[in-house]
Order: sequence, then C-alpha cells, then structure tokens
Amino acid sequence: MFFDEAKIFVKAGDGGNGVVAFRREAHVPRGGPSGGNGGRGGNIQLVADVQINTLLAFTKQMHFRAPDGDPGRNKNQTGATGEDLQISVPVGTVVYDAQGGGLLADLIQPGQMVLIARGGRGGRGNQAFKSATVQAPRIAENGEPGEEFWLRLELKLIADVGIVGVPNAGKSTLLSRVSAARPKIADYPFTTLTPNLGVVLIDNQDLVLADIPGLIEGAHTGAGLGHAFLRHIERTRVLIHLLNGISPDPLGDYEAINQELMLFNPELTDKPQVVVLNKMDLPDVQALWPELARKLKAAGAIEPLAISAATGEGVDTLLRRAVALLAELPRVNEAAESDQPVTLTPAAPQDKSFTVDRDPDGAWRVSGRYIDRVAIMTRWEYYDAVMRFQRILEALGITEALRERGVKDGDTVRFGDRELEWSN
Repeated sequence: MFFDEAKIFVKAGDGGNGVVAFRREAHVPRGGPSGGNGGRGGNIQLVADVQINTLLAFTKQMHFRAPDGDPGRNKNQTGATGEDLQISVPVGTVVYDAQGGGLLADLIQPGQMVLIARGGRGGRGNQAFKSATVQAPRIAENGEPGEEFWLRLELKLIADVGIVGVPNAGKSTLLSRVSAARPKIADYPFTTLTPNLGVVLIDNQDLVLADIPGLIEGAHTGAGLGHAFLRHIERTRVLIHLLNGISPDPLGDYEAINQELMLFNPELTDKPQVVVLNKMDLPDVQALWPELARKLKAAGAIEPLAISAATGEGVDTLLRRAVALLAELPRVNEAAESDQPVTLTPAAPQDKSFTVDRDPDGAWRVSGRYIDRVAIMTRWEYYDAVMRFQRILEALGITEALRERGVKDGDTVRFGDRELEWSN
C-alpha cells in the first residue's frame, strides 16, 4: 500500500526543575543562594528526507517525545539541555494541527527543517530570586512543560507533470512507455490504486511524471478514493489530461474530470493542460479523432493531441509539449515562496487573560495560559513560592475576580490540576 496519511502525537521535553541551595563553605558564613536553573527541554523538529517515500513508518510508531532538561544543581550550575528530536518525513509532507485543522508546515524542499514543538524552559533556581530585600530566598520553579500536539500528516507527491483521466484511459501504460516505472497494467478500471512516479528523459531534459489513479464523477467528495488521489495533483505544475479513445463519450469524460478538479480546488483549473486522446492504434479511434478534436477545441482545450501509449505513436510530441509548458512556469520552490512553512505558534505566555468558572461539584476553576503555566511551575513545598503565587493572583486581578463572584472561606479553587482552599 501507498501510505500518504498519518496521525502522530509529539511531546517536546519538559524543562528541568530549579533547585533551592545555599553556598556552604568554610569561612563563608553567609554564602548566599546558589541553586541553579533547570535546563531547557528538547525541541521536536520535522525534517524533509529524500530517502523516505511514504508515511509507512508512522503506522508503527505514532508517539514521539523529546528528552527533558536536567534539573539545576548547587553552585549555580544550570542543568543540561534536553537533546532535540528530529523526525524524518518525506519531501512533500504537509503538517496540520489534528485538533484545530490549521496548516502548520509544508515541507517541499529536501533537508527542509521546521520546529513543530518547543521544549519547556528550565525552572529558575533560588539564586534567580535574590534581591536587595530578599537575601536568602527559599523558592524555586518547576520546569515548564514542553508543547504537545496531535499532528495530521499528508503526503502530496511532488512531480513536474501529473497524468489525469478516467479509469482505464491508459495512464499507467503511458508512464511505463516513457519511464522505467512499472505500474500494474490490466484491461479493467481501477487497476492503479496508488500514485506512481516516473522520471522521463526527452531531448536531454528530465521531468518527473505522476500517474494519478483514475478519477470518477464525485471524486471531489471522496468517491472512488477521490480525496486520496486529487491532493497529489496539487503539487504538479502541468497536467496531461488523457482521454480514453474507446470511451462511449470522451468529450463528456473531459468535461467531467475538469469539473471534479474545479470542485476539489479551483486553483487546479489554472494549471496548464495538455489534452490527449489515447489508443490511436485502434481504427475506430482514428476515425473518431478529427471530429473529437474540433469539439475539444470548442470546449476550451488548446491544441489537443492524439497518441497511442501502447505503440508510442505521438508520445514524443506529447512530452515535448509538456517540456515547453514547464519552461514557461516558475520552479516549484519559487512558486511556493508565498507559502513558506508556518511553525506552530501558540498564544504567547505574556497573554495574562483568564476566566473564572464553576465546576459541576461547586469548586471554582481559574483558567488562562499564563496562570496555568505559573501554577505548574510553582514549587508548592516552599512557603516563599506559595506566597509568590498569591501575589501573582492579586497582580493579575484574579483575587478580586473571585471575590466578586462570591468565593467564600473554605471553597476549593482549582488551577489546572492543582486544588487550593480559599482563605481571606
């Protein structure tokens, strides 16, 4: 099978915890705080690898986690940074947020690398909290959690020319005629169930052809695995629209396929097309061609051609037409400059907005990216850390908001997974 879709879970490394420590040496009675910061957690990056052709590997491993940062140590020593994790994917992989559906990255060039999940920063040790008024702070932070996401990967083949048409039009036969590719060929529809690639050399120029499995009416809605096939056309720069010469209605096939392309993605109709009638080795098709060529021109086809993929008749002319069209178009990487990969950029930690709600059991729940992060990084075993958290609540207006909502002594207030008892 050709695996061109996958869903994976990525978790960047957590930051290491900061520590509370004091300098203890002979003849240094007041050495001061010396607790070091934790190290940053490892990032997760996706890398486009030309050695990988499908997303098969992700059927065997779906979960990826980068190493955590090491905790800080005495003598103001910062913990080691977690090693970054690189995940190799095929060139042409498109990455989406599986929950929100947004585009995160589009890896179209070999070796292209994109940061997809950031490691958490290390928690600060007590030396970071020293001030003129607090000479011996007993406070440190936990490391920040690394980002984690479910990602949906989609592979879109990158080819110069895509061969489209109804089932059994002869697309695989044409590909095998002009390249070393050997797709399955038989005299029945839907022989080809996966896209095939072939490299063609014509007049000392090479181009990559993609044989897109046959499309049927309703392909844009997923009929006949339409979605799985149509997305591979989006990468191609030129289309060879191959018509079946022995079809009862080749003109109807031409119009139907163009309609499916437009309904799936209107931009596909802007791609240059070479319209070609196949199976000219058959007398009935030869007789049909003059009248069909006239009708195709009337329907918008530009200089339609006729070939026989079985015998090779007219194939070189077809390839030279495709090469000429390619020469008029920008390269893939130039055309895609306006669609540079976008890395996942969550809301900034400085966003200090929050909400106050009631859980079904009557407890109060305070939610917000910033306050959730502070709660996770607070070392609750240290009294100074708890007091600092209290001051942050007051500074953010959370204390006042809870009082306005009617919080009373003894009520439970939740911050993420942490439960606290309210006291005035």
